[in-house]
Amino acid sequence: MSTRTRNIVISGAMAAGAMVAATAAEPALPQATNHTASYITTPDGVQLYYKDWGPKDGPTVVLSHGWPLNSDSWESQMIFLAGHGYRVVAHDRRGHGRSSQPWEGNDMDHYADDLATVIGTLDLQDVTLVGFSTGGGEVARYIGRYGTDRVKKAALIGAVTPLMLKTPDNPTGTPIKVYDDIRKSSLANRSQLYLDIASGPFFGFNRPGATVSQGLVNSFWSQGMLAGHKNTFDSIKAFSETDFRQDLAKFDIPTLIVHGDDDQLVPVDNNARAAHAMIEDSTLIIYEGGPHGITDTHKDRLNQDLLDFLAN
Repeated sequence: MSTRTRNIVISGAMAAGAMVAATAAEPALPQATNHTASYITTPDGVQLYYKDWGPKDGPTVVLSHGWPLNSDSWESQMIFLAGHGYRVVAHDRRGHGRSSQPWEGNDMDHYADDLATVIGTLDLQDVTLVGFSTGGGEVARYIGRYGTDRVKKAALIGAVTPLMLKTPDNPTGTPIKVYDDIRKSSLANRSQLYLDIASGPFFGFNRPGATVSQGLVNSFWSQGMLAGHKNTFDSIKAFSETDFRQDLAKFDIPTLIVHGDDDQLVPVDNNARAAHAMIEDSTLIIYEGGPHGITDTHKDRLNQDLLDFLAN
């Protein structure tokens, strides 16, 4: 697929975001009941697989992945940032990857609490939180629930914030039927659903002239099939129906928003531009021609944009 790498940058100073009032003491982060080099056990007994790459004394970046993927989807960003001296931590969301598959708790509040448990257990400070797609919602809900006491910066990449679903007060959102159809397809043939998403709109491989990477299709499919069926099914509701507008109102840190303007799954106007307008200190970078899966299709550009954001 041809990749156009010109960025469209919009300064956050021009956005009409609401000022965030300073909060009092922020809640303590939950601590693991058990902790090994690869697993953290949450207070409700869920084992979270995590990676901790790069120098342990480097500035810390924590990555939250998209649906139905796991931390492997961040490997291009992880090896790049770790190679530039950053400590890079990424976990598999509950129900995804190598983490436990709990029947209950597959919602944004639990996702945010799990992220808080990882940060609290590893005692991470001055963190830059980076969330892709569903992971962007996870980052937003974390800030909504726990504040920014330990957070230095945030980045929302192709994120589902502020609200995906079409509602009376979000008329540009996606109709519920779209997500109902995804749920039906998941129950009918989950394996085929993941193949169809990966070979079609996720990477923009359904666009005229696109060169399909079978490797990327296979990677998406294998990560999706490693996740739990019930967990990924419940997560469709979590990423599509959760309203993050009150969470974004609590962002009081520099925030980078990156989105492709040809994102067929998370439309740029309803999400990236709307989030940018709500976050006072935000910078919006739009990748012309970029699909949803820009962490892979535009990985070199994204890696550099993240590095520049971290360094400034």
